[in-house]
Amino acid sequence: MTAKIIDGKEIAQQIRGELATEIQHLKTRGIVPGLGVILVGEDPASRSYVTAKEKACHEIGIYSNDNRLPATTTQAELLALIAAMNANPKINGILVQLPLPKHLNESEVLLAIDPDKDVDGFHPLNVGRMVVGEKAFLPCTPHGVLQMMARSGVKIEGAHAVIVGRSNIVGKPLANLLMAKGKMANATVTVCHTKTKDIGHYTRQADIVIAAAGRPNTVTADMIKDGAVVIDVGVNRVEDASKKAGFRLVGDVDFDACKQKASLITPVPGGVGPMTITMLLYNTVESAKRANGL
Repeated sequence: MTAKIIDGKEIAQQIRGELATEIQHLKTRGIVPGLGVILVGEDPASRSYVTAKEKACHEIGIYSNDNRLPATTTQAELLALIAAMNANPKINGILVQLPLPKHLNESEVLLAIDPDKDVDGFHPLNVGRMVVGEKAFLPCTPHGVLQMMARSGVKIEGAHAVIVGRSNIVGKPLANLLMAKGKMANATVTVCHTKTKDIGHYTRQADIVIAAAGRPNTVTADMIKDGAVVIDVGVNRVEDASKKAGFRLVGDVDFDACKQKASLITPVPGGVGPMTITMLLYNTVESAKRANGL
């Protein structure tokens, strides 16, 4: 068996096309979805990510309010900018790119964002709403994983999903979403982590294995059963002298070996990554609709 590749780029483009059409309809009613972006400092990965988000906004018709601040920005200055964005009706979503410089209080910054503009889905109020099944902005990467599986014909209801990783950004929210009642849900969920004894014991039972541990080759071929669906959320740099940059990107899954056993598998890059920005755009459009009673 050779697994079918779940193409995240293709699915992301499909969703962005749907969003672009929806935005055009909103604009006929005088509604322009707006995203406020804040980047503090010069972290290369963050700069690249923010630039990609700004480009994506432009391509589908979202107004992007970009703010690139020096690393010396104070907590008070950052909170003042967030307060101004909270009050600005042209901005429906606020994104503060993480990580922040160490002298800034990340928790206080996230709490300062209006929950109704929290398109990253990180505010505790939105997290709580998600957990109890109320309407909320879903965190972008977990939501992207659900969309990828649903649009690839993966049967989630009744499946046993094993998540390797328990971060607040991916593992925990994804577990809650998969076990929820409703569409793209109703799975039985097991969460493994660094203190789990024999992770393979659990992953070999799984219909769906989701790797989000942040470590290359965390999931190997002997850890999955034949026909499993394998979703690789990890992005890791490994040294590679054959590459101009001196490294290449790999996931948390031994892709070449696992694709010989899995039924469906995501690559890295080109798998989950493109979905994260796409679901941020989705949340921004949703916020604009809610703000206008739609």
